[in-house]
Amino acid sequence: MFGNFLYFIIALLIYTTYPPPAQPQMPFSQALGFFAAISLLFAALTRILFKKLEDRIEQGGNGDLHQSFESLIVRQCIIAIGLFAVNIYALELSGYLGRIPVVQSMPTLGAVLFLGIFLGYLCIVWASAHKAHEKLYQTGITRRRYVVSHITFSIPVLLPWFFLSLAADLIYVLPFDAPRAFLNSTTGQILYFLFFLFVIAVFGPALIQYFWGCRPLEPGDARTRIEDLCRRAGVSYREIMKWPLFGGGMITAGVMGLVSQFRYILVTPGLLRYLAPVEIEAVVAHEIGHVKHRHLYFYLIFLAGYMVISFAALDFIVFGAVYLQTVFGAVNAGGETFVSVVFSLAMIVTFFVYFRFGFGYFMRNFERQADISVYRLMDSAVPLITTFHKIAASSGQSPDRPNWHHFSISDRIDYLRKCEANPGWIRRHHRKVRVSMAVYLAIILGLASVGYSLHFGAAGEQLSGKMAEQILTRQIRQQPKDPELHVMLGDLYYSRNNLSAATAAYQRALDLDSDNVAALNNLAWLYATSEPDTEMFKPQQALVLAKKAAERSLAPHVTDTLAEAWFINGQYEKAVETAEKALSAATNRRDYYRGQLRRFEQALNNNHRSR
Repeated sequence: MFGNFLYFIIALLIYTTYPPPAQPQMPFSQALGFFAAISLLFAALTRILFKKLEDRIEQGGNGDLHQSFESLIVRQCIIAIGLFAVNIYALELSGYLGRIPVVQSMPTLGAVLFLGIFLGYLCIVWASAHKAHEKLYQTGITRRRYVVSHITFSIPVLLPWFFLSLAADLIYVLPFDAPRAFLNSTTGQILYFLFFLFVIAVFGPALIQYFWGCRPLEPGDARTRIEDLCRRAGVSYREIMKWPLFGGGMITAGVMGLVSQFRYILVTPGLLRYLAPVEIEAVVAHEIGHVKHRHLYFYLIFLAGYMVISFAALDFIVFGAVYLQTVFGAVNAGGETFVSVVFSLAMIVTFFVYFRFGFGYFMRNFERQADISVYRLMDSAVPLITTFHKIAASSGQSPDRPNWHHFSISDRIDYLRKCEANPGWIRRHHRKVRVSMAVYLAIILGLASVGYSLHFGAAGEQLSGKMAEQILTRQIRQQPKDPELHVMLGDLYYSRNNLSAATAAYQRALDLDSDNVAALNNLAWLYATSEPDTEMFKPQQALVLAKKAAERSLAPHVTDTLAEAWFINGQYEKAVETAEKALSAATNRRDYYRGQLRRFEQALNNNHRSR
């Protein structure tokens, strides 16, 4: 089930890392036809494969049918991810959606719609798998309930993204520059992410338990035992909830919530029905172990750690994608798509490796730490061992089968028996977890330092500048007559304060295209804002170039350059008039344009007083 979390996040990465084209190449009707065709083909193929598995189950086929069932679900879910990527990259469906005004102003709406398409693919898999699931496990759950249980269990993983993204959309829609400027900065993005991560971690469980359809556990012997156990352990909670996961037939429990005011202890009806009272206590003692060892806090740190890794690796991924673009010559049509695909793949691989292996390692060892925590509240782990036997029997799966977030049931039982025979194994595992966490935190702090240096330090700026220069130089060798590449190289040189090289690059762009607005504007700005009494300060040439750029573009930054050129030439009235136009046209950075206007107005007033 936890694999569904990974599927949704990978789909989200595919969507959010792809810049939709302004003009999709394929006609919408044709793209829609292909979408319908591949969706129907996927549905038919999925149904056929699960029907074959159903026949094998009825005939008592050879091999581990439970493993075959799980493998088929995983395979079809991975194919669903591939089809979703085809919808985004090949059919460019998000490009059509981006034309809708409300989606342009609220991109989260478009993301929700496309995640709904991906959810539709998964629903095809789950609906097709239902009969095989029933023949294997005989839970009596209906197809509708089976699919809805998958949805309700999986969707909460997207809640942090949804609220974070929706709030960001609102910030950009509201007419306030300061929040937008903060959110556009690297520091702002990090702090914004951490704030929302904390808020969701604290208050999210209240929403999730409602989303999962949980209800307070009714008074009785089971509730009394759980309450007494929590009281002895010193663990506070908001409520003990009955968790109807997959119709309530599963034998499992859970705990969620960082703070006691929003902490919920979850038990399924199957657990209450099939386990003896002392076994229920053992399972709850396991969940209490997660609280006492603060595993939920570490999960929060681990999510923040992914932000650190992404922050540190982002520049390398971007430059690597662009470099591969130049190596393979994908610089013409489809070049942006090539970079986007490489970038998306790199981000997905980073995410998958980090969570599948890093997070999986800690989840497995935290589960073992919670297992051995029963010794804090019970004299023996035998009730937990018998519970594991019942779980293995009810699931029909081999007890020797591990997964990415749990050791196998056999491994967990063996370790508990070792602890029964020698308590030293308990101390040994606690030490292993402490050392692992210390190593992880050291690595994350090191990567945070690297990321900070890359983004804010001189060494990182120099490295990124050299990488960008090499990439642009290679592209220019392949396309020497592309003025935009020369403009980009000029911008790079300008950012590094190499004004003579920037001037040469802009001039080369104008030699190739005398009407190139970016080259005209940027060279005019360079001439206008260079230090006075230097060879790069050329007021008259700046005004000529700025006028020509403004004749071809009404963009506020172009108009602002013209205002600056009027100003340095002593034409303060024209500078004020032009700055007012720039401010009027601006939809962002309005504080900057207001500052420019005030500067020009002050110069005009001073000029009038001096006369």
